Amino acid sequence: MFSALGRLAARRPWYVIAAWVVFTILVTAFAPKVNSTTNQADFLPHHYESVQATQILQKAFPAAAQQGGATIVFDRADNSALTPTDLTKIDQIAGSLGAGTAPLNALAPPTKGAGGHFYTVAPDGKNRAAIVNLNMADGHTGQAPADYNQIKDLRDKLASAIAGTNLHTGVTGTLAQTYDQSQSGNNAEIIVGLATVLLIVVLLSVIFRSVLITLLPILLVGFFLTPDSNGLIDFAAKAFNLQKDDSTSVILIVVLFGVGTDYILFFLFRYRERMRQIGQLAADKAGRRQQHRDAVAYAVERAGEAIVSAGGAVFVAFMTLALSSLGIFKSIGPSLAIAVAVTLVAAVTLVPAIVSVIGTPIFWPSKKWRTESRGARFAAIGAAVGRKPGRFAVASGGALLILAIFALGFHPTFDLGSSQSAKNVESAVATQTMESKGFSAGATEPTPIVLTSASPIDKAKLTSYAASLKSVPGVAAVEGAAVTPSDPKTAVVELVLNADPTSQAAINIVRNDLRPAAHANAPAGTTAYVGGTASVFVDFQSAMNRDYKVVFPVAAAIILIILMLVLRSLVAPWYLMVSVGLGFAATLGATVIVFQHIKGDGGLIFLLPIYIYLFVVALGTDYNILMVTRLREEAREGRSPREAAAEAVRHAGPTVGAAGLILAGTFASLMLAGNSLLLTMGFAISFGIAVAAFIMAMFFTPSLTALIGHAAWWPGHGDEKRDEPERELTRA
Repeated sequence: MFSALGRLAARRPWYVIAAWVVFTILVTAFAPKVNSTTNQADFLPHHYESVQATQILQKAFPAAAQQGGATIVFDRADNSALTPTDLTKIDQIAGSLGAGTAPLNALAPPTKGAGGHFYTVAPDGKNRAAIVNLNMADGHTGQAPADYNQIKDLRDKLASAIAGTNLHTGVTGTLAQTYDQSQSGNNAEIIVGLATVLLIVVLLSVIFRSVLITLLPILLVGFFLTPDSNGLIDFAAKAFNLQKDDSTSVILIVVLFGVGTDYILFFLFRYRERMRQIGQLAADKAGRRQQHRDAVAYAVERAGEAIVSAGGAVFVAFMTLALSSLGIFKSIGPSLAIAVAVTLVAAVTLVPAIVSVIGTPIFWPSKKWRTESRGARFAAIGAAVGRKPGRFAVASGGALLILAIFALGFHPTFDLGSSQSAKNVESAVATQTMESKGFSAGATEPTPIVLTSASPIDKAKLTSYAASLKSVPGVAAVEGAAVTPSDPKTAVVELVLNADPTSQAAINIVRNDLRPAAHANAPAGTTAYVGGTASVFVDFQSAMNRDYKVVFPVAAAIILIILMLVLRSLVAPWYLMVSVGLGFAATLGATVIVFQHIKGDGGLIFLLPIYIYLFVVALGTDYNILMVTRLREEAREGRSPREAAAEAVRHAGPTVGAAGLILAGTFASLMLAGNSLLLTMGFAISFGIAVAAFIMAMFFTPSLTALIGHAAWWPGHGDEKRDEPERELTRA
């Protein structure tokens, strides 16, 4: 198959390029428009309690469901106490915006404004807060751009209203947090994109000293891979009703540039190696053209298997996320899988076709590409691994094992909202201001408890039930209780927690105290459902525990099968999986050391282990496949296991090193995004890829293969010397 692909790209390159152009135009023109969501409840299955509470609320209070709250925090720019003039001005501003009629919490006494509106005043008299209701678009729940973009208009109005005064305002609440998260995501996408492109330009310039090779990944991603991947992702989201998450676009940039550049390198290193073997170019144009086509076809044939098998492992790993119970993984998994599939197909068709058209000027202005590098460094590493494989196996495996021990200290957090925004955005600052001035940390977002019954709910029993919840640990206040006017069989009790609803503390309150009390104290004949953000995150935790038991084993099993098919062995795949498993654990351990022990964070975002597992296991398998297939190729030349390991490191080492450096660097660019989720993810994945390239593939895997020897290829014995003659080179 790869021989045929090579001949097609070498002999009919314009047909291949034209096919890609037409495909890209069609995908771009007909892809459906699919909006992303940041509503965490949208990512949970319907059987979870938090989702059921949300659905009942939306049905019982359709008008309220179409409104979103924004909390305005007023204070003075000089941090002094609010004056009577300030309070009058605040009353006028809030009244003109339609402030809510309920106090934010009962810990600080409410004061009544001239317009009949209630506000909460901080105990020190320096702050005042008010709730403003904003109308949502039909069918929206505050998570669509048409909804949360109203925050910008509100902030603009406030800026005009306080002009010429000493007042300062900050807008927070769910809508404001969603808006700031969206803006952070847009900024992160730009920053990460620029950093990734700059890194690739610098590294490829150093490696190849070629203008065209440096530009190739950028042009490929910009004109083909990005529009094709985004279009196919939208088709899949529409066809299979998948949710789209804002953070996917940032990760997608890194995957397309990083993985795309890796696979381009896999091909180019083989192409350059073949051109060096040819030696002197033919004197006539036709002869040079034939030599060039032979080299393109040869490179596809030899690198194609590694690219497709490696890309297939990554594709399968991402697709296993479709088995997740969380919509966020069901969304991002297939999305990244589609991007990888497009990338690997381009690597074995479009890239060879472009190189076939350009010819050896692809290396311009460098002339040193004609001369084979002595590769002294990698030759020395390979020779050392071949001489003492046991020592290298123990040293590299031991280092990974020590780091892996620290993975046991991983502590998950579930604050997705703040982790996807920068700490200095307005909503975060306003929330921090409220909390520092004596307001309840949960004041910006009350926690609803929904009661349902087969018969009308007795108001006296509802009042008694609400009063019983005041004594629940972690509950700061009970704001009110009401039977639904349109449905007397449904009632709502609103609570304020003494912890930020997105914090681990609030999650613990809901899971350990509030839910048990709400269920146990519910009036006879009624069923209680605890809703709100903290309740959503409690269910996230349950769903994640289930996914760890399903996604990890399935992904590992499928990658193991792929390795068995590629290597035609039942032995080598097992220690390769042990290798990447150690890499995963070591990566998580290193991240725990850096962020929990050194930086002092209370925990790491709960999504991190799955991201590390998929990227490190899948992409780590890429480099293992590249190294082991080269080792097998060297063994087929008649070399002993140790000699084959030495030669594999010598020849494949530069490819693995360059690819690993570029991919690790592109993921490291996520650390510039400005939020804690991408900071930790960028560090973890870049570290894991560096481990996969420079420890697993360079030392651990070849040393183990050298130690195990011929038995590593049982029962296929794919390392046995082949009798077929080497393909004749077309020389001058």
